[in-house]
Amino acid sequence: MPEYPEDLKYTAEHEWVRQGNEAGVRIGITEYAAEQLGDIVFVSLPAVGDEVTAGDSCGELESTKSVSDVFSPVSGTVTAINQALEDSPEQVNTDPYGDGWLFEVETAAGTDLDDLLDADAYAEHVDS
Repeated sequence: MPEYPEDLKYTAEHEWVRQGNEAGVRIGITEYAAEQLGDIVFVSLPAVGDEVTAGDSCGELESTKSVSDVFSPVSGTVTAINQALEDSPEQVNTDPYGDGWLFEVETAAGTDLDDLLDADAYAEHVDS
């Protein structure tokens, strides 16, 4: 059973959000999602400067099993993408909460991360 870090917020679509400095957040997919996808072989992410909207698809993860959309858990402007995933997409599988992060967003005004799931609520969602 995967562990879900307590310092993150989660979505029902299996993305996580880590609060950064001020309005900046880092986004990735959960260990559960990475396990369900299988071996990730290609990552398509939004570009720096792109506007993303909470709940909308903004990228794709391609695995040996399927292609899955990445949904932005927050609205805002993309400020960074994890360039290392171009050469090493498997990091999403091996370290989903660390080196396997996907992108960073400067959140839009009024964004409230408390609207997302905490670790306990996400674990209940996965178990249901």
